[in-house]
Amino acid sequence: MSTLAMLLIAVVALLHLGFLVLEMFLWTRPFGRKVFRLSPEKAEATKVLAANQGLYNGFLAAGLIWSLCSQRADVASFFLACVVVAGAYGAATVNRRIFFIQALPALVALVALRLA
Repeated sequence: MSTLAMLLIAVVALLHLGFLVLEMFLWTRPFGRKVFRLSPEKAEATKVLAANQGLYNGFLAAGLIWSLCSQRADVASFFLACVVVAGAYGAATVNRRIFFIQALPALVALVALRLA
């Protein structure tokens, strides 16, 4: 893997660790509610779902970190593709911003990985 691809994969992994923290631990707090534009009532009603979502983001980050540690482009490609699909689905069903925050960084990393 090229240095650029590894750097971009690391950025995507860090983003997903951040999503984990936001969704699992900050969802009902003022910062988490502000990020996701939630009322206190909506945040409280959806906190279990958000925590589950955060856990999945943690698994994506773990897979990307594994790909970096093992230097396995096939593993990186798989997890980056998962992120792209999840981000595209989120953009189509929840908010278009998700594409730019989640899918696009993974897509750029995937292209850099494939070009290396």
